[in-house]
Amino acid sequence: MARILGIDYGTKKIGIATTDPLQIISSALTTVATKDIFSFLAKYIEEEEVECIVVGAPLLENGQPAQIAHLVVGFVRKLEKLYPSLKIETQDERYTSKDAKRIILASGAKKKKRRDKSLVDRVSAALILEAYMERKRQF
Repeated sequence: MARILGIDYGTKKIGIATTDPLQIISSALTTVATKDIFSFLAKYIEEEEVECIVVGAPLLENGQPAQIAHLVVGFVRKLEKLYPSLKIETQDERYTSKDAKRIILASGAKKKKRRDKSLVDRVSAALILEAYMERKRQF
């Protein structure tokens, strides 16, 4: 089997998570500057077998698209053009940043580490990926 990548899109940084090759566990991988995402993905996909990229869909609490939703739509379209052989999906990302902060706090991380936005982005990407995998298992 191939890996699945999870992406927490941001205007400055993008959190990335991945599954193991058997698609059992999702793990935070890295944070990449938004401007560097496509070069990162090209290198990663060249080195690892990837079958799907899951991008967090930014929604408001009421289910309406968030302010940056149009940027995510453009990002997803570009992924679809660049990687036509990969499945590109979206996953509701409501509350992932809040949940990521709670998880980091519960892990006992020091105050400096808890303020690291890059860590929050990576953990958020892992939560997006985990939610996608859980949804996929139900079908």
